[in-house]
Parts: sequence; structure tokens; C-alpha cells
Amino acid sequence: MDSEDEFMSEPPSGDEIDFDEGTQDSDIGSLSGDFDHDHDNGFGYEKDILANPQKPYEVDYRILSPKDIHSHQERQFNEVSSIIELPPEQAAILLRYMRWNKEKLIESYMDNPEQVLEAAGLGPTLAASPKTKTVKGFTCEICYEDDPTMQTYAMKCGHRYCVGCYSHYLTQKVKEEGEAARIECPFDGCHRIVDSKSLKLLVDPSIQDRYEVLLTRTYVDDKDNLKWCPAPECEYAVECAVKKRDLNHIVPTVRCAYDHSFCFGCSLSDHRPAPCSLVKQWLKKCEDDSETSNWISANTKECPKCRSTIEKNGGCNHMTCRKCKHEFCWMCMGPWSEHGTSWYNCNRFEEKSGADARDAQARSRHSLERYLHYYNRYANHEQSAKLDKDLWIKTEKKMTSLQTQSNMSWIEVQFLDTASKALQACRQTLKWTYAFAFYLQRNNMTEIFEDNQKDLEMAVENLSQMFEKPVNELGSLKVEILDKTTYCNRRREILLSDTAENLKKGTGCTSLV
Repeated sequence: MDSEDEFMSEPPSGDEIDFDEGTQDSDIGSLSGDFDHDHDNGFGYEKDILANPQKPYEVDYRILSPKDIHSHQERQFNEVSSIIELPPEQAAILLRYMRWNKEKLIESYMDNPEQVLEAAGLGPTLAASPKTKTVKGFTCEICYEDDPTMQTYAMKCGHRYCVGCYSHYLTQKVKEEGEAARIECPFDGCHRIVDSKSLKLLVDPSIQDRYEVLLTRTYVDDKDNLKWCPAPECEYAVECAVKKRDLNHIVPTVRCAYDHSFCFGCSLSDHRPAPCSLVKQWLKKCEDDSETSNWISANTKECPKCRSTIEKNGGCNHMTCRKCKHEFCWMCMGPWSEHGTSWYNCNRFEEKSGADARDAQARSRHSLERYLHYYNRYANHEQSAKLDKDLWIKTEKKMTSLQTQSNMSWIEVQFLDTASKALQACRQTLKWTYAFAFYLQRNNMTEIFEDNQKDLEMAVENLSQMFEKPVNELGSLKVEILDKTTYCNRRREILLSDTAENLKKGTGCTSLV
């Protein structure tokens, strides 16, 4: 596309995006140098993905396991602990309170340590180092037991309870309430935070494991450059340097270690080429216009003779097609000549009169038809995407059958899996091209976009038709299927690259008019 043309600008606020002339420099920073790393890049283990992305629509990101995240936290705890001379478990509470801003924590602590400790839940020390012990004449204020052999525990705040009650309290907080980072002392009004050392001394190993999982999740949730993969049961996080301000001109699609693809900006499934703000607006419009779409479906039919779209704009069931003048019954779609005069007893729809009313109605009708054009195609590809699981099962069966019928090895039939994955990726992209296209005004730039869209859709249809051939024909079509798979991937790459380049040249999503 022409580098002087602006593709999109500010977040959507209406119905169309204008491709105006003129380009503004993007303030997108380098994606390769903005990660939150400490000394040795922060993590002991890193799986680099797209470290130097070659395509305009790709971004840098790293996949992190829970073990990687835990190691990074421990490294920060020890580093801060050595600087401010507090135990690592207390440094952990301070870091979480400061949302992992080490520089701010150290500066604030050096200026006023008492104030920082109090605010973080590490107030004045009223007791010796915490440990379990028996206390003569002690009565637990929770269970009121006073057994002289009973083990008790108190943190440095001095509020002591029996080990059984303390353990039950912590177990409930972790297991039932899902708390970890900010569990307070059981004493009413005491805000001292239970540190990891105390908790591990009092609860079962299974609760300790759950506690660590919750702390790890808190760490990722607190960091802007880290996100959990939204796929069910996935334990991996992704690190990506894309900032919120960049999301109007970048669609940061990432993948976890299990190959789950999602947008780092909004955590939805891959929605390239549409930016997050446009996706949000489109989904809201689809939700708001759902009843309108149902109304159109219920109140429009095709002429039985010429197949032109007919809208029932009156109460009478006697319909006359404006195009071919065919007369028919709206109720049964049969010829009107076969109906008696009693059918004229129904009430007519009372329309507003005047040119202005007709023009307004025409504009409204055109707007709805335009929306339905894009929505129906979007929904069609969305339905295809929902069948991904069935498609994979179907593909696997075909691969097994082809292997049996043609004496091909399992590796040799992998071309079907390659084709299946290409179809799924292309359909996902096509789905969002229709949402994207809905917000574009007509000009030479949108025509280029729609040409790329058409080429991709035709390529997908050709591959899909070939993919549906009987199993006994697929072996002889291997080379052709591979060629068409490569062509589909290439057309998708061209569409996404072209769109991504133009988004980066602009200032993000353009204003809607």
C-alpha cells in the first residue's frame, strides 16, 4: 500500500473509518528492548519466540513456566533483602505491596522505613521471632482450649493462637478464599501480613503448594508485561513488551507453549487484523443489534419468482414484487390468485408519509443491510472456527485411513494436518477481516484491502473443496494440496502484513463517522 496513506487513526466512536491522506509517525517503541529483566534477563529459563520478528504483524514475546516465574521472584526477594537488610519473606511482602517496583520500594524504605513497613502490613515488632511453643496458662481466644501441652503460634505482632486454629484459619484463606499475598493476622483489627515462612510452618504441604500457585498468579497479574494464557488448564504465562498505548496500531498475537494463540492486549483469541478497540466496538454492536438482525430475518423474504428481497412493510399479506410484479401471499408464499378476498381483512402497516420519512427509512434500511452483509460473513467464519475440534478429529481419521489405503507413512500423510491448520488459521483471519472492513470508508485503500480479502477467501474455498475429497483421492492430490496450502498461507500473510504496515504508519484506530 501507499506509505503516504493513513490506514486508521483514533479509537472508534461511530460506524465508519475514514482512510484520509497523510501519515503521522507512530510512537511504537522497540519491542525487543523493553522487557522487565534483571541482570541476566530475569529468568533462568526462557523460550524465545519471534525474538526478531520478520513479519510486520509479529511481535516479540517469551513463554514462561511457573518455575521460571518462581525463580524470578526469589531472585528479586534476595536482591531487595540484601539491600534493605530484612528477611527475604518480608522483602517479598514489601515487593508485592509496591507492585514489584524495586526502585520505588528501596527509595521509600530508605526515606521512612517505619511508614513503609506499617503500610505494607509489617508494623511494629511486639514479640520475638515467630515459632511454635507451649505457653503456661494460655487459652486460645478462638477455640478457648487451655491444654498446657497445646502448641501455640504468634507472629511478631504478638497475637497468639493455638496451632490448630491458626492452621485452620490459613487453610481456609488459601483453599476456600483463594488469598495468598495479603492474608492478615487472625486478630480483629491487626493488619500484619502472614509471611511465607509462617504459613509453611503451620499448614499441610498441599496448602503450601496452593499458596505458591496463588502467589505466582498474583505476580503475573501485577505485571503489565506479563499475562497468563487464557486457555483452560494452561499454566504458562507470556511476557510481551507491547504497551496499552500501542494497541490501536498493533495486534499483539502470542502463543503459549501448548500453541494456544491469543491477543496479549485483550486476551481474546487471535483477532488480526482488527485492533482491540475495534474488536470491542464490533462485539458490542453485534450484541446491541442482535434483535435488529432477528427482525430483519423475520420481516424480509425472497420473491418466489425472481428471488429479489422483499420487505413486509404493510399489514396486508397480499404482496407485490416491485421488480417482477409477481403477486403472492406473505403467509404461505403461494400465488395470490389462489387466495380469496377474505385475506384482505388484515390490518395494514401505517407508514409515515413524505420524502424526508422515505429518505430516512432508506438510509436506515441501507445501514442495516450493510451491517448484515458483514455480520453474516463474520458469523459464517465464526461458525467454521467453532468446528475446529471436529475438523481436527475428521483430519486425523482421514490421515489414518489414507495411511492404510495408500501404504503411506504417518509422516507422509502429515500434509493433511498442515492443510487443516492452514484452513483454521485463514478462517479465523477472514472472520475478523469482515469486522475490520465494516468500519472502513470506501476509497482506494479499502479496495486494496478487499482485494486481498477476496483473494484469501477464494484460496481458502479452493483448498477446502480439495480437502473434502474422498480419502482414496487424497493421496494423488498431495502435491496440489500442499501447493494450495502454501498459497493460502501466503495470501493470509500478505493481507496481515499489508494491514499491519498501514496501522503502524497511522496513529491507531481511526475515528468513526
